[in-house]
Amino acid sequence: MARQRIVINVDGPPSQTTVRRARTGSGKPRRWLRVLGILVVLVVVVVVVAAAGGFLYWRHYQTTPGYTMALLIDAAQRNDAAEFQKRINDDEIAKNMIATVSQKAAGRYGLAINSSVQSQIDKVMPSLLPRLKQTIHDEVVKQIKEFAAKSQPQPFILLAVGVPRLVTVTTEGDTAKVKAPLSDRTIELTMQRDAERWKVTDFKDDVVVQRIVDNVMKELPAIGSIDSNSPLFKKPQRRRPR
Repeated sequence: MARQRIVINVDGPPSQTTVRRARTGSGKPRRWLRVLGILVVLVVVVVVVAAAGGFLYWRHYQTTPGYTMALLIDAAQRNDAAEFQKRINDDEIAKNMIATVSQKAAGRYGLAINSSVQSQIDKVMPSLLPRLKQTIHDEVVKQIKEFAAKSQPQPFILLAVGVPRLVTVTTEGDTAKVKAPLSDRTIELTMQRDAERWKVTDFKDDVVVQRIVDNVMKELPAIGSIDSNSPLFKKPQRRRPR
């Protein structure tokens, strides 16, 4: 009787189930790599767009009065007189303040005076202008330093970002009004556009004006020495019609 042999083909082709499993197993890593690559590209795009937007915003912010105010505060905190001087126009500040000082000085006499007295005071003011300019400059620096003392010294980028919370800025064309609150009052600065920056051209503070008037009064005749019967202090009488 002949023996029958059972031969098992070990090297034969794999079954359909084995092939399907192999294909499925090799596809998953490729799919995840593709998804991961897309996510990386999206993240890079978002970062680039955010960086470009931040750069453009910062460039725009550097042309605003708020940024100039940040430069003033930073210079005041560091006692950088040269940088501070770049941001203020002493000539314009003095010129704009002289009219107010002149009126306040005339009002100190407390007499019923006519325009002649005001004219006499106005003639004295030009000779006092060089000294007043320095006095006004010192007062403006002093008040801005007092305002700068409200915030602790910090990196400039943080100071610049925080300035809008410290002051109120209203802009109309090339003119801006900045209101800066102190502990007992509010000072007001007027700024004019100067190329890509702004300069302070006017400064309003009743306390500062009164101190400057005190200095001006030292150069004017003493109040008690003025004769109230002087023609300068008499109002012109109207002629009665015949």
